Amino acid sequence: MEVHGKQRIGSEIIALGATRFVARDPRSGEALPGAFHEATLHEVARAMELAGNAALEFRHRAGEDRAQLLDAIAREIEDIGEPLLERASAETGLPIGRFEGERGRTCAQLRMFASLLREGSWVDARIDRGDPDRKPLPKPDTRRMYRSLGPVVVFGASNFPLAFSVAGGDTASALAAGCPVVVKAHPKHPGTSELVGEAIRRAIDEGGFGEGCFSLLQGESIDVGLALVLDPRARAVGFTGSLRGGRALFDAAASRPEPIPVYAEMGSINPCIFMPAALESDADGLARGLVQSITMGVGQFCTNPGVILAVAGTSTERFIKAVADAISSSATHPMLHAGIKSAYDEGVARHAATAGVDLVVQGAPLRGPCDGRPALLRCSAATFLAEPVLQEEVFGPCTIIVVCEDRARIAQVIDEVEGQLTASLFGASANDADLVARLEAKVGRLCFDAFPTGVEVCASMQHGGPYPATTDSRSTSVGTAAIERFVRPVCYQDCPDELRPPELQDQNPLGIWRMVDGHRSRDGLL
Repeated sequence: MEVHGKQRIGSEIIALGATRFVARDPRSGEALPGAFHEATLHEVARAMELAGNAALEFRHRAGEDRAQLLDAIAREIEDIGEPLLERASAETGLPIGRFEGERGRTCAQLRMFASLLREGSWVDARIDRGDPDRKPLPKPDTRRMYRSLGPVVVFGASNFPLAFSVAGGDTASALAAGCPVVVKAHPKHPGTSELVGEAIRRAIDEGGFGEGCFSLLQGESIDVGLALVLDPRARAVGFTGSLRGGRALFDAAASRPEPIPVYAEMGSINPCIFMPAALESDADGLARGLVQSITMGVGQFCTNPGVILAVAGTSTERFIKAVADAISSSATHPMLHAGIKSAYDEGVARHAATAGVDLVVQGAPLRGPCDGRPALLRCSAATFLAEPVLQEEVFGPCTIIVVCEDRARIAQVIDEVEGQLTASLFGASANDADLVARLEAKVGRLCFDAFPTGVEVCASMQHGGPYPATTDSRSTSVGTAAIERFVRPVCYQDCPDELRPPELQDQNPLGIWRMVDGHRSRDGLL
């Protein structure tokens, strides 16, 4: 399937800029078919203008209409078939099978938000009926619900070209909320992004939505992204990537005359704590599971276990040996692109050069120019606490085992760790409630006897954590609660019933759950 390499701005396919770039296969370094135009500032402004024009109409489209749009996007993505999987594999070096699963996840989360819209209670409707006879002052009738923010800028992630990219969770939740979306495609998988962007466009046309509801811009330079964030019509930003990139967007958004929220997921070292009982019971099995988690997807997951905490002892030494043996025999595989490969090698070298850190073992010799070599490092708790660099994420198949003198030292390390997406606790008992409390303050998701790599897409998932894991620990980028990032509450006081949104009308025509005078109800008001 050929790609046009231009900007998709509403209903138009245009390319005003002369600068072009190509995608490359990380396995060989060869250029892939298609030359992609760098978006101009004029094209950025045009995409945002259309999004701003579409915001009012899109906000007031019925939830069922938006649900049908999300279902249609899922169908259009599936209908692309093998060409989408093949292009994604060629642009990332990841196997076709990985993208069969990722496509399924992408379409499932689109349909999940469609179901959320059809049920309707996500708007959190709250009604307190008035009382004109209340003394000494009458009580007004107040009704509150979520309404969309307006145009949202979404940045595609390098490590999930489908599930966290053009039609990923940020786009799905923003469209579900009634927000027009302008996506900045990731420059390392522009062809994949274009194919998905065209699928979204077809769904929008099929549903009769305004042309400004979706646009897709290409570009390698930071200028395109900054221009999108600084455009006065942007109302929120969704980003998944590095701490440096996320912080730059956050600072830019805060510098605007009218600051806007940036929901940036920026990485994590995801500490895993192995209590002595767990290692005494199954050190070898836990070692195998850890290495599988470390090397999954060549370690290119934001939930990759980057730091391991264990108490010194014979079972811990056995565990370390088993991990080392498994890593030493682990094959190398291509990383997403040369930039990530270079940053990974630099990160491993930086950690290994830190005083008090031992490079225990690395995986098999490299086979290709972009291969990532798994690595295991080791240090004491004193070294880890003394060297802040060891808390920096090394994005790839690397982990460092921190050997602690005792349980109290583990607690101290937890207290000093920065904010994280996840933490895992193996072999905990009722006596470890204090460790659980410490970890709660540091992470968004706490796993028990399970590695953190998989993120279930469901209503109860929390994928976000305290800074620097994310810029807003109150939000999630996975699960239905992600919609709350792109809405704000509006209260209607003494509003005539015919002017109220359907969700707040007396007869509750949508049949949703509402909080009425302090009680949950689906009944109409008498």
